Amino acid sequence: MFKWYRDVTSRERKTFWACFGGWALDALEVQMFGLAIPALIAAFALSKGEAGAISSVTLITSALGGWVGGTLSDRYGRVRTLQWMILWFSLFTFLSAFVSGYEQLLVVKALQGFGIGGEWAAGAVLMAEAIQPKYRGKVMGMVQSAWAVGWGAAVALFTLIYTFVPEALAWRVMFVVGLLPALVIIYVRRQVPEPESFARKQKAQTGPQTFLASLAGIFRPELLRVTLLGGLLGLGAHGGYHAVMTWLPTFLKTEKHLSVLNSGGYLAVIIVAFFCGCVASGFLVDKIGRRKNIILFAFCCVATVQAYVFMDLSNTAMLFLGFPLGFFAAGIPASLGSLFNELYPADVRGAGVGFCYNFGRVLSAVFPFMVGHMSEHMSLGSAIGIDAGIAYGVAVIAALALPETRGRNLDTQAPATADPVAAATASRA
Repeated sequence: MFKWYRDVTSRERKTFWACFGGWALDALEVQMFGLAIPALIAAFALSKGEAGAISSVTLITSALGGWVGGTLSDRYGRVRTLQWMILWFSLFTFLSAFVSGYEQLLVVKALQGFGIGGEWAAGAVLMAEAIQPKYRGKVMGMVQSAWAVGWGAAVALFTLIYTFVPEALAWRVMFVVGLLPALVIIYVRRQVPEPESFARKQKAQTGPQTFLASLAGIFRPELLRVTLLGGLLGLGAHGGYHAVMTWLPTFLKTEKHLSVLNSGGYLAVIIVAFFCGCVASGFLVDKIGRRKNIILFAFCCVATVQAYVFMDLSNTAMLFLGFPLGFFAAGIPASLGSLFNELYPADVRGAGVGFCYNFGRVLSAVFPFMVGHMSEHMSLGSAIGIDAGIAYGVAVIAALALPETRGRNLDTQAPATADPVAAATASRA
């Protein structure tokens, strides 16, 4: 499964570590805020609604940042944009330590989210273009697994700081530490070159193109269908995840009366499972193809959720079932980086990847809302199961309608065609 690491060039390995580190640091910054929410509520007398609003605004700005960051990477380079975005979110995480009220915190976190979304888009395109096509799925899955590494690091950092620093000050210290990821820029600047495909694109460019034209390039006629279906796939993938993760803890606590959710052991199981799910998905996406892998993990997600909702679980059983939940939830996001990159030509690849992935992140908020609304007329468990099925069903339909792109050579890729069979045939390298 990890044979690819020995086979790739030194340049590819350096790019991998730059992208892996950037995504892990994204997770570190995001999870630090989640862990600090109780302290922030106490420090600024926030309501739960205000704390939730901060999370929602950050999600929206990260989606916008993904689209804009991807477009910037098309114009100014993948590596350069990656550096900008890491510096951006590190700076605003650092500034979060000095806020004195709710309004300041809302603004700073919104700006931080912009950088987090932009980093993923730039890093995903950089890695996809730098790696050999036969290993693209495995490597992109490994990069996605960095989220679990950053998540675990945030928990460890939180535990360490809150052990030795007074609680009233600990959250500020955590955010100050958030500036350290900016040091990764030194490594990126010295070790990671732009992909050769981007350099060739720059030479072939016949004239300047405005930023807005680049941003809108993914909606030109030959790409419109792919963009709409890619956005729909992102919506289904993120919608299923949020429908489950937002409401399942409430269901298990209030209706199943399980306490294991509050334990560090359960959190550890979920984090390890997410890492394993990304790695396994990366292997399978190269083995069986992008579309089949998405469909497989979608069905497994639905089956796992039904087990949670309808089985009579003990705390011990809940602990063990946490692994398949985290494992299968990771599989679809780990597939998207490869697929979205392979759907677009180089001149708008960053914008396309950023849009498709993040369009779903914003609109996926409708699924948790639907669960809450439907639970007024049926059990919460049934509402979760139905909504998860709808969301992952949307992902399956979109995957079936998109072309299979496994093995596509990004250097020679032509614009997407409306015929999935013809697209898959024409794109083989």
